[in-house]
Amino acid sequence: MKTRRIGSLNASVVGIGCNNFGARIDAAQTARVVDAALDTGINFFDTADIYGKGASEELLGRALGPRRSRILIASKFGHEMDEQRRGARPEYVRRAIEDSLRRLGTDVIDLYQLHRPDPSVPIADTLGVLNDLVRAGKVREIGCSNFSVDQLREAEAAVAGGGARFVSVQNEYSLIRRDPEDGVLAECERTGVAFIPYFPLASGLLTGKYRRGAPVPADTRIGEGGRYGALLTDENLDIVERLTAFAESRGRTLLELTMSWLLARPAVASVIAGATRPEQVHANAAAAGWALTDEDLRGVDAALGVG
Repeated sequence: MKTRRIGSLNASVVGIGCNNFGARIDAAQTARVVDAALDTGINFFDTADIYGKGASEELLGRALGPRRSRILIASKFGHEMDEQRRGARPEYVRRAIEDSLRRLGTDVIDLYQLHRPDPSVPIADTLGVLNDLVRAGKVREIGCSNFSVDQLREAEAAVAGGGARFVSVQNEYSLIRRDPEDGVLAECERTGVAFIPYFPLASGLLTGKYRRGAPVPADTRIGEGGRYGALLTDENLDIVERLTAFAESRGRTLLELTMSWLLARPAVASVIAGATRPEQVHANAAAAGWALTDEDLRGVDAALGVG
């Protein structure tokens, strides 16, 4: 498994998004997913306090046990846990980190991320308390999520002399959702900030198991309906068919195209794909080895009508 840099951290290019832990899968299933990840050389696990209302962190910490030192834990704060626990106020950040450390059963979080901007708190105040956590040894690196170019620049300008800065930004990015190409990816390349795409598989739509005219698997997030089920539009299914045809014309699968296309972006550090079964972990890890050429990338754009 290759690695790329997130600040001072060497993260595997395929990571595990842990939003299923404690929500769609229980402790035993979580342990199997974690075991499979370690078996494939994955060392980067991305969770958040809000996932499963804390259960994701708890189950991840429990599944890792004494193997904690072998991996990198990324977690996030800022989404609403309840009326008192939310946002980016310094006093809350101090509480949030202690809660996450306790749930994870560790004394340090490798990458601690602001889950979303908090317009009610000056970013300098949030950076100040995060810098305190770095200096105290409770956090190794800090990052952000759902930030625009302007917000990234505002945060960079607010860093006090020698203080901790955001080394990563985590935004939604996939072959279905390409918004970061409107400036965030270029900003990351310019400043050396690592980009971490979330929902890289479009909640499973880009794995190859959803095809026009075929039954929708019932035990999947999209199959369960709700906001994820809304991804099954005619437009998106057309995209899946075109991308599948492109991948197969090169002897590859849609999953290989999905993972490797993201890693063809220099700013992308790790593709954090969610998983509920060990087989998914192994498939995701194996799918990241296609080195797409410039011609391949132009072919993808042509298939999507981009450019």
